[in-house]
Amino acid sequence: MQTKYKYKDQTYSNIYLLSEALGQEGIFIPLSISEEALAELNVTVTHEEEPLEVIKQRKITELKYQRDKAEVTPIEYNGHSYDFDSKARDRISAAIIALELQGEGATIEWTTADNADTPVTANDLKMIIAAVAVRSNKLHIAYRVTKEKVEAATTAADVEAVIFKV
Repeated sequence: MQTKYKYKDQTYSNIYLLSEALGQEGIFIPLSISEEALAELNVTVTHEEEPLEVIKQRKITELKYQRDKAEVTPIEYNGHSYDFDSKARDRISAAIIALELQGEGATIEWTTADNADTPVTANDLKMIIAAVAVRSNKLHIAYRVTKEKVEAATTAADVEAVIFKV
């Protein structure tokens, strides 16, 4: 819902712009002024529905955020939970190289997402990355399906009813 303010044949898209215009005439209003008080100043207030395309784009942005946030949550592997944000990805990549240089069977102690230490091999770290790839693929498929539902929606209520599920 968008609110518009009309004063002396000029339309303002928000109360702040209206306040500035009235201020130039020596009329100072609080930004929390009521619609009744604005009417006394000959300001017409209208509430318009937002265009459906704007609602859809906002929902799609929200869905992208949910997908992206889920992509960096800890990942489960071999009974442990591992961080997988950008810093963890860099550490995992570096550890794989270091372990491979040490040869077959080399391990290091890795601090898990729940702050426990566990020994890991290069293969363990590669399997964590593989688990993330599978999860990421599921998230992107779910996002595409959900986005299609948003794009097919014909009302704002239909758009708002769409929920991101994996």
